[in-house]
Amino acid sequence: MSEKNLLSRYPQSKRIIKNRIKNKESAREVALKFGKEYFDGDREQGYGGYYYDGRWLPIAKDIIQHFNLKPGDRVLDIGCAKGFLVHDLMRTLPGLEVYGLDISEYALFNAHPDVIGRLHLGNATKLPFPDNSFMAVISINTIHNLERIDCIAALGEIERVAPGRSYVQVDAYRNISEKKIFEDWMLTAKTYGTPNDWNKIFKEAGFNGDYYWTILEVD
Repeated sequence: MSEKNLLSRYPQSKRIIKNRIKNKESAREVALKFGKEYFDGDREQGYGGYYYDGRWLPIAKDIIQHFNLKPGDRVLDIGCAKGFLVHDLMRTLPGLEVYGLDISEYALFNAHPDVIGRLHLGNATKLPFPDNSFMAVISINTIHNLERIDCIAALGEIERVAPGRSYVQVDAYRNISEKKIFEDWMLTAKTYGTPNDWNKIFKEAGFNGDYYWTILEVD
């Protein structure tokens, strides 16, 4: 298990914190439904429009290199949303068998057309796959949307289907000012803390994969 940033080449979007603070609780209530408003509604309620633009391609290349993947290997993306990373992994390495899982019916029904049939509706706490069935599992900014006890269950499930061969990225902060920024901005996270807090969760879950943090910064 090691700290590794596989999203270093992901473009950063501009966040206007003051706009999200307005009607924060009602926006959070809407966002937690993970429906149309969250993905394709106003920015104050989520993504503000989640469309394919190829931005996951460099990330896909880094994931393939990191796990030394080859055609025929099976990969799972937990929290796959509309399957854009699933698509770009397959595009980058033809023959790679990539699947996704997400809790949002809206996202799956509006998935990239090239990944239809590869995405599953489900919860990370109970993966519908056999033990040791994937060469790699990716979960980016998803696990923290669960309560702490469910985070531990999900990390255990990741370890079950891909022992020591996974990458998880979660929300975190390193100091009080970063915590304030995070709590003003976040809509869906239920479990969050410092990197040290997360390392305790990883240890409790018996998680042996790689990991990194999403730490919000505002210009």
